[in-house]
Amino acid sequence: MGKIFGTDGARGIANKELTCELAMNIGRAAALVLIDSNHRHPRILIGKDTRISSDMLECALKAGICSVGANAVAIGVVPTPAVAYLVKKYNADAGIMISASHNSYEFNGIKIFSRDGYKLPDSLEEKIENIILNNMQGVEYKTNDEIGRVSIEPNAVKDYIEHIKSTIEGDLKGIKVAFDCSNGSASSTARKLFEELGVESTILNDNPNGLNINDGCGSTKLDYLSKYVKENNVDIGIAFDGDADRCLAIDENGEEVDGDYIMAICSKGMKDKKVLSKNTVVGTIMTNMGFSDFCDKGGIKFEASKVGDRYVLEKMLKEGYNFGGEQSGHVIFKDFSTTGDGQLTAVQLIKSLLNSKVKLCEAKKIMEKYPQVIKNVKVDKEKKSIWKDDEEISNLISKSEKEIDGIGRIIVRESGTEPLIRVMVECKDKEKMNKIVNSIAEKIFEKIG
Repeated sequence: MGKIFGTDGARGIANKELTCELAMNIGRAAALVLIDSNHRHPRILIGKDTRISSDMLECALKAGICSVGANAVAIGVVPTPAVAYLVKKYNADAGIMISASHNSYEFNGIKIFSRDGYKLPDSLEEKIENIILNNMQGVEYKTNDEIGRVSIEPNAVKDYIEHIKSTIEGDLKGIKVAFDCSNGSASSTARKLFEELGVESTILNDNPNGLNINDGCGSTKLDYLSKYVKENNVDIGIAFDGDADRCLAIDENGEEVDGDYIMAICSKGMKDKKVLSKNTVVGTIMTNMGFSDFCDKGGIKFEASKVGDRYVLEKMLKEGYNFGGEQSGHVIFKDFSTTGDGQLTAVQLIKSLLNSKVKLCEAKKIMEKYPQVIKNVKVDKEKKSIWKDDEEISNLISKSEKEIDGIGRIIVRESGTEPLIRVMVECKDKEKMNKIVNSIAEKIFEKIG
């Protein structure tokens, strides 16, 4: 992995790791790598979430883009998948989203989309990195009338909402839903979208102040939504993350329904309607083993990619599949979107429940999850890969894998977005599962934490 981009763009503490200077250079380098040299003033869309630093980084990106002769088109606070959709709809040359997704407000990030709405492959990100790391050598800064311009696209939110509404027939009347917008990007779209679809909606955490994004709310902090659903006789709760490219659900009993359950419910509906391409779902190596069992019983083929929705999508594109996602709630409906989309997923899930006329707590019974636990070990960013070469850690993992052979599995991996080593153990025997995850996490912390 490069020195600037992780598994989901460039990310870090705003104005410390992700500085204005770096943002400006990312804008310059991205414009140079992605634009057609025959196009005098190519257009690059810029969307953002609600963090206090997003305006600052947007200004830096605009300056960088214009300095090399491209035009910057600001589309305001929108979900990440809105950028992916609109870059193609508006026939722009590239799109940039300013967001650190589920991270707290002091972080921010920059995600880049090509003209066809897809996140950049590693090879193009490496080209952008090389230009920046070579101190912009050879970059021509424009002058006079060749300098780019900045404009605002006022219809971005409306156009994105209309697109999501178009993905289903009819409306979503007859269900009560509480939506947790995480004080993030969904705050600009969710109320209008779901009310226009006829959902009896309660909109929560849609008052961003620059500092409260993901703060005790959203898809990574479900306690608030769970409590609300139980106390207010709501049929379902939906929680988005900061940039609304994923969602998780809460059933009427206040229980979490993660991305694996959502994929099971939606894939069954797609298979029944004969619209599941090649009867296949793409997940990741972190997808629960219970999902594989569900697929086997239901005549659905399951394929696993590396962790990250970009890698799920790569496999989908390569093999011609149209549905996939992650346990974390990144779900890709390829017929409608080029990336994970929390609000699209919510619309499809609700429509599936209405069509089947069952409550979420019943619908999720089509899949039985293996007990699973994940422990995060905080490490220095520079030490994230050292665990692979440590003999004691490797021996402990091997010994533990033999102990649960046939009834579970172990995955240890580096986070692509945070300074963490993630230890995941999945096992039918909960006691063994907890013992093993604790021993491996403690050993990693002892050696490199």
